[in-house]
Amino acid sequence: MAGPSHDPALYRHRDTVPVRRALVSVSDKTDLLELAAALAGAGVEIVSTGSTAATIRDAGYEVTDVASVTGFPESLGGRVKTLHPSVHAGLLADLRLEDHEKQLGELGIEPFELVVVNLYPFVETVRSGAEGDDVVEQIDIGGPAMVRASAKNFANVAIVVSPASYPAIIESIKAGGTSLTQRRDLAARAFAHTAEYDRAVSTWFAEQTLEGAGLPQHLTIRAERLNTLRYGENSHQRAAIYTRAGGHGIAQATQLQGKDMSYNNYVDADAALRAAFDMVKPAVAIIKHANPCGIAVSAPNALDEIASAHLRAHECDPVSAFGGVIAANRTVTLKMAENLRDIFTEVIVAPDFEPEALEVFKLKKNLRVLKLPNDWQQERMDVRLVSGGLLLQDADRFPDDIESVAKDWQLVSGERPADDDMTNLIFAWKACRAVKSNAIVLAQGSATVGIGMGQVNRVDSCRLAVERAGDRAAGSVAASDAFFPFADGPQVLLDAGIKAIIQPGGSVRDEEVIAAARAAGVTMFFTGERHFFH
Repeated sequence: MAGPSHDPALYRHRDTVPVRRALVSVSDKTDLLELAAALAGAGVEIVSTGSTAATIRDAGYEVTDVASVTGFPESLGGRVKTLHPSVHAGLLADLRLEDHEKQLGELGIEPFELVVVNLYPFVETVRSGAEGDDVVEQIDIGGPAMVRASAKNFANVAIVVSPASYPAIIESIKAGGTSLTQRRDLAARAFAHTAEYDRAVSTWFAEQTLEGAGLPQHLTIRAERLNTLRYGENSHQRAAIYTRAGGHGIAQATQLQGKDMSYNNYVDADAALRAAFDMVKPAVAIIKHANPCGIAVSAPNALDEIASAHLRAHECDPVSAFGGVIAANRTVTLKMAENLRDIFTEVIVAPDFEPEALEVFKLKKNLRVLKLPNDWQQERMDVRLVSGGLLLQDADRFPDDIESVAKDWQLVSGERPADDDMTNLIFAWKACRAVKSNAIVLAQGSATVGIGMGQVNRVDSCRLAVERAGDRAAGSVAASDAFFPFADGPQVLLDAGIKAIIQPGGSVRDEEVIAAARAAGVTMFFTGERHFFH
């Protein structure tokens, strides 16, 4: 539908616009009183709503309530306040046109030259863990309408959506008015602000759909560039790190020290989080080239649990751990930092660090130390770009009550193991999710002792895991992220002295695989669920 048209010759030039009347309605009260003082000092009429009006009035400044402008009281619990012609005509009137100016006079409506609006805290409400109607009530309707109306009419109205813009606006008011260039810039920021707000709302609704009936028909992903990186995966590739609104992952981590993060550092750090934070007990994962070279939880009765977990993870493959990326799912202690003193490490990421640990890390100036955001959590959805589009799926997660789930795993060979061995099997099953497929993990005492990953056949992954484990393979348990298509892979494990195997099952040759395990007297579980990681 075409919008209204006007003869360009009818437009009168307006560059500097004096501010005589301002509409102020904000949820974020930061620096509000400084702005109100400047407006009042310049003789600007302040029109406001609800708590904003109360805050300004309580500070001793005169305020005109919106209800007195519209002649209609705030209603429906505040849902309807500014959605009225007496407000929006004052926002949208283009005073470069004599006809608009005349109509305002006939209607008895005064124009606004300044609008200060920021929207209900929808994103903050979602981040707080609120759900349902509590979130829906934070979807602003009148605010975006005022912002968009004012931004469209930037030739006459300055629209401010952030307290960061208050100082410049105050200076402009003191200087006699806002300039056309300033108003156009503010309008661009305003449209970006409402676009991001709408994206956050639509994403939340899409996530509700994902948790309910299915995947959304339309998906909008918007991110802002945080930093330009030196280069990408290789030195000839350009790269940057972007953050998305509502994100709470590695992109939102705070770097406490060290060289700038690289593209590969971010990839490896994210993979390390995936591995360490699957574990409930204090755990450490060491990553090299996006694959674990060691994952472990703390030893029983360890005096320093996270330091214990690190040492046990490092013992899996000390050679590959050189230049690795480490994630810990607990606060990094002084003891763990001291254990790392002579180990070359690229990045360490954790929820927090003891001050004494940070002092030790200062001696390793190039070590990148990242602190996770307080609201860090694993993503609920995975997105991957492909040429011409993207793939979306539920994130591969383990249930919180996996111990209860394990009771229903199908025992197809041998006897159900004792509690300690069962705990070790559960650990191995979790660990294999973090390993690139085809994945084989050997574990003892809830620590990896051998990992085979990324091979194009499962037999080679078995051989690689056994080779890396060496003498530690005997008596360990094995986990496979997907079923064994033949008995040759399990036979490699059985020949190495594995005492239990956990795998999804589902191969047409399952009976051959089960027969091999039974012949060796080895316990084997089928989980009925695979954990490919490509």
